[in-house]
Amino acid sequence: MPTWKHVERAVARQLGGQRVPVSGRAGQPDIAHPWLSVEVKHRQRLPQWLLAAVRQAELAATPGQLPLAILHQHGQRYAEVLVVMRLEAFVEWFGGSERG
Repeated sequence: MPTWKHVERAVARQLGGQRVPVSGRAGQPDIAHPWLSVEVKHRQRLPQWLLAAVRQAELAATPGQLPLAILHQHGQRYAEVLVVMRLEAFVEWFGGSERG
């Protein structure tokens, strides 16, 4: 199983950024990148309902649509909801090292 450091390095490569070592992180994101602030969380398992929501969006997407799962907590302002998508789709739509 990959360690959280390995996961951070792999995500940084996909996005065209560089992993920031823990010793240099005071107030810094996990990955140094020109236009993204990236925090990576590695878990043994992700919640099945979350994976199912992403999969449902993917199955419903037509060609040219970006599948997103939107997570809203009761009472939360809509501007603060979370957007979840696959890294592969993000890189395909937005690129990694350059915006757009």
